[in-house]
Amino acid sequence: MPQNFVIIVAAGTGSRIGGNLPKQFLNLDNKPILMHTIEKFENSASKPEIILVLSNLMQDFWDSQCKEFNFTIPHSKTVGGLTRFQSVNSGLEFIKSNYKIDENCKIAVHDAARPLVSSHLIDELFQNCNLAKPAIIPAVKSSNSVRIGNQNDSHAVDRETVWLVQTPQVFMADLLVQAYQQEEESTFTDDASVVEKLSNNVYLIPGDPQNMKITFQEDLVIAQHLFDKSKRYL
Repeated sequence: MPQNFVIIVAAGTGSRIGGNLPKQFLNLDNKPILMHTIEKFENSASKPEIILVLSNLMQDFWDSQCKEFNFTIPHSKTVGGLTRFQSVNSGLEFIKSNYKIDENCKIAVHDAARPLVSSHLIDELFQNCNLAKPAIIPAVKSSNSVRIGNQNDSHAVDRETVWLVQTPQVFMADLLVQAYQQEEESTFTDDASVVEKLSNNVYLIPGDPQNMKITFQEDLVIAQHLFDKSKRYL
């Protein structure tokens, strides 16, 4: 049985990017963003079992996309919920129902719309996750000045203490399963915040500035430029 898993969360609507098609299904470098994302995990040395969480409405569409692009990387599918918390929990329930989880199992959670994640970063996260450090996340330092507050009342903070969090986030399986037994809260913005609620430390490793999340239309242009740049060095 596999010891590594990744839950790729792809059930969102991607409303901020505009259009009728969720962003993870938009084409980047001549194929859907989601296919690039899956390929990065397939090409990693960690070789996690890939669990894809899709909305119920997009299940058949994804199957048709796989046929159209002859996409054959093995992966399992499950149905997501209305929120990210619910979708990750659906992925965890799928793993619990179909695999035996032991103390050595590790589970990553990744945003479908981060296709530029490197296989090197994936492997580094899995390698650094262990029983002593059961929650490992990538993050990059802020290069901008940072203020906390609102438009009428704010104050500056030391940007050296500010980290911009990325995915994948990797956890020992038992810890992540336990964390997702909690009731959902509005403060749960990512999986690290869910685990942290259990009074667990979350450990950071340097992320990758190119591991961007495609959110807006202009992000597609930037991502395509980065793809073109990387191919020049192959």
